[in-house]
Amino acid sequence: MTPSQSPQTAHDRAHHDATTIVDQLTITEKISLLHQAQPAIDHAGLAPFTTGTEALHGVAWLGEATTFPQPIGLAATWDTDLITRIGTAVATEVRAHHAINPTVSLNVWAPVVNPLRHPLWGRNEEGYSEDPHLTADCAIAYTQGLRGQHPTVWTTVPTLKHFLAYNNEIDRAVTSSDMRPRVLEEYEYPAFRRPLAAGTIGAVMPSYNLVNERPNHLAKDLLDTLRTWSPHPIAVVSDAAAPTNVVEGERYLPTHIESHAAMLHAGIDSFTDNDRNNQPTIDRLTAALDQGLITEEHITQAAYRLLYLRALTGEFRTENPYGHITANDINTPEHQALAREAAAKNVVILKNNETLPLRPTSLAVVGPFADHTVTDWYSGTPPYTVTLAQGLRDRFGDTTVTTHSGWDTIALWSPTARGYVTTTQQGTVDATARTLNDTTSWEMGEWGQGVITLRSRATTRYLGGANWILDAHATRIGGWVAQEAFQLHEHADHTISLLHRGSGKWVRVQHGSHLLVADTTDPAAAERFTRHTVESGALAVSALVHNANHVIVAVGNDPHLHGRETEDRPTLELPASAQQLWRIVTQAHTPTTLAIMSSYPYTLGPIADEADAIIWSSHAGQELGHGITDILVGDHEPWGRLAQEWVTDDTCPPHILNYDIIASQGTYWYNPCEPLFDFGAGLTYTTIAYSDLTLVTNTDGATTSAPTHATVTITNTGERTAHELVQVYTGQTWAPHVRSTPPARRLAGYTRATLTPGDSTTVTVPLNPEAFATWDTRTHAFVTGGDYDVWVGTSRTRRIVTHLSLDCDDAPLTLAATTLRAIDFDDPHRVRLSNTTLLSGDCVAPAHGFTQGSIDFHNVAFTNVTAVTAHLSGLGPGELGTVSLHCIDNDTPPLQWTTTHERPTCTDRYTWHAVNLPLLDTNPPTAHGTLRITVTGNVRVNTITFHAD
Repeated sequence: MTPSQSPQTAHDRAHHDATTIVDQLTITEKISLLHQAQPAIDHAGLAPFTTGTEALHGVAWLGEATTFPQPIGLAATWDTDLITRIGTAVATEVRAHHAINPTVSLNVWAPVVNPLRHPLWGRNEEGYSEDPHLTADCAIAYTQGLRGQHPTVWTTVPTLKHFLAYNNEIDRAVTSSDMRPRVLEEYEYPAFRRPLAAGTIGAVMPSYNLVNERPNHLAKDLLDTLRTWSPHPIAVVSDAAAPTNVVEGERYLPTHIESHAAMLHAGIDSFTDNDRNNQPTIDRLTAALDQGLITEEHITQAAYRLLYLRALTGEFRTENPYGHITANDINTPEHQALAREAAAKNVVILKNNETLPLRPTSLAVVGPFADHTVTDWYSGTPPYTVTLAQGLRDRFGDTTVTTHSGWDTIALWSPTARGYVTTTQQGTVDATARTLNDTTSWEMGEWGQGVITLRSRATTRYLGGANWILDAHATRIGGWVAQEAFQLHEHADHTISLLHRGSGKWVRVQHGSHLLVADTTDPAAAERFTRHTVESGALAVSALVHNANHVIVAVGNDPHLHGRETEDRPTLELPASAQQLWRIVTQAHTPTTLAIMSSYPYTLGPIADEADAIIWSSHAGQELGHGITDILVGDHEPWGRLAQEWVTDDTCPPHILNYDIIASQGTYWYNPCEPLFDFGAGLTYTTIAYSDLTLVTNTDGATTSAPTHATVTITNTGERTAHELVQVYTGQTWAPHVRSTPPARRLAGYTRATLTPGDSTTVTVPLNPEAFATWDTRTHAFVTGGDYDVWVGTSRTRRIVTHLSLDCDDAPLTLAATTLRAIDFDDPHRVRLSNTTLLSGDCVAPAHGFTQGSIDFHNVAFTNVTAVTAHLSGLGPGELGTVSLHCIDNDTPPLQWTTTHERPTCTDRYTWHAVNLPLLDTNPPTAHGTLRITVTGNVRVNTITFHAD
């Protein structure tokens, strides 16, 4: 189809094409477009279409593609130009795969912009940063590349994931994240708001969880709000199986017909459900239409948004500015060089006692990641991989570098078969070997918490398999649930049994065939293998390190184990096997570098003090080994800085399900714990001096406006070139208008400067005004004011500091003739946030497990209030609980000011009652102070209205 008109902007063209097509469709055809797998509609010129190609850090699941560092590694570069170039490369390879197979969607499901609120989150690797604004910067950069530079046709259409307040895998589809307005506006929204406002986003995917006890796929207020941030229409595509979950897991609505209608009302456009079978979605939406639960207008609007998304890619035009892209554009030399640059820039030097750069004559590289790379669930298939040891060999030569994993090689004797477990080159595994040899030798990887892997020395393939009969086919650990991992159980007689983690079944050896099978839930029926040590990893490592003049201990995580989608991390500690390896290495008293390759921060305990140098890299894709080597040897000057704080132990972060970062003191913004390595940390191979920090406000000297820029002089006082990342932070020291805890530290701005030895320059750092603002729940707007510290350095290290004072209004709120929303509290005490209706509105109730809770409103004036009315409902059917108001000041005990008089019977949680609260004292003892609202029993409070004469 080629419309006769040719509008000049991408929006005009997409709107024109989508409108032209949707006007041609019947209601039945429109409904068919609302599933992820859209059928062809020939008369309208519509080919089959599917939403979603995974492209988190390279094209995934479609065959070979250039694999770049994980997003947490890309954020550690703090290099938006680099991230844009990577986005451009990924978009090109999506187009290349589309040229190979036109069913490959040009709607990409990337990036993930959930701020990394908690280091135990199983999907930590998928996000960029703990800071929402650095996350937004990375997302804008990546999506600018994904969108492309053509004025009217997008290379691909990015989808932001996952909206919203999603940082736990524990029961992720049924847990509710409490989101008070301040946390929502200051911390959760910015990572989505700014990329949408940049105009590089075409779709958004809601998250599985609930917010304030409402499924995010039914959160009309949230979805309506996000659409206001974009300059063009946004399609909202559901997460996989989320529509079914509304009924079957969350049990939020009783039928799929009702749930699908409600989702359409809330703003969902595309239903990703039942895999490629679109019939259930069509049937449910058709029934909802027939029953009057939705109108044709709802369906037309959703169909239009999805056609608009497709139109952005130029699908409905004859001209194709990307027609020159072919399979030859996958993994080009240019993309390989970009992957190496990114792998190098993602490396962060966390400690260096003049140990680096390396200049060894003999180098031992030991540990599970010495000569090993991994992929994650959303990685592509790398055309090749370079390990750390290989990168060092390429740089220094094979004879200089020796390596060992540090793991034992074992043989397993089966008493059932009276033979050793063995494998063939074809991957068949049984227990028929009578003598020890390479085919009976298995390298036992220890990943912590008793989880092991077994890799054949003869074939380098892993024991495992998705079928009940085990095999040794896999070249790497992988799968939605890793099929190559086992839980090791050691018996009192030192025999061992294996629980296959992929199936949850214990391993037996069959009588007769002597095959290994995972087919029993009875641990007593599991085979009790005798373990023989063929080679001691400890002895092998000890021999290597005593003959080296430098040792690198390479440790980290496999992204399919102990922290992945559907599984949060059990601990922040290094695995016990890694700690033991470290103890063995340090006995040689050789200079030692700890190299961590991981998706997450770690706590290191005494190792942090003992190491001569510590570096970190994400799992950085196909060029990991070359990239890390470039930094270790100094061929590339250190570039990376942490985008997530590393805490000292598991007790520092709050509970993973506590999303109120203000009350729980979560993230580097609030956490009082001194970290192991702070946000923004990272060393260079030189020294930098800072001086003359000045704040600039481009508002004619107004005393209420935040500074727009900072200038600071930096001098390279060392002997090597530096690429210094100049970071500016701010923290409020006095903020009476905030009324609850202000952020102790926030990133305000950053820029990079390159200086040769002896160079000095003054750099200008643009500042983000939101770093100086807090959300005022009284005015429902951002406000600025109070006293601030502003410093250059890292989040906790102040290289140079100045102070700033801005005018602010600290007058108390007059309650008389005012209505307070309960959710706008300043401080909570044992309460949870809940929903006022199915699709919109929020309220406050006692926390789960407690019969009573309260909320505080600080700096309020009590005078002239003549009556109080509360809008209440129950948690469920039954007599309404109680609500009372207290006056609190610093000099007297709390004075109960009102009490609940009426206690009607509630029929359901969505029936709201206006209940009058009698005043116990018309003249409270304080003119202004804190208002405490206490809720007890079966009650939820929405608003409190204070009447005056």
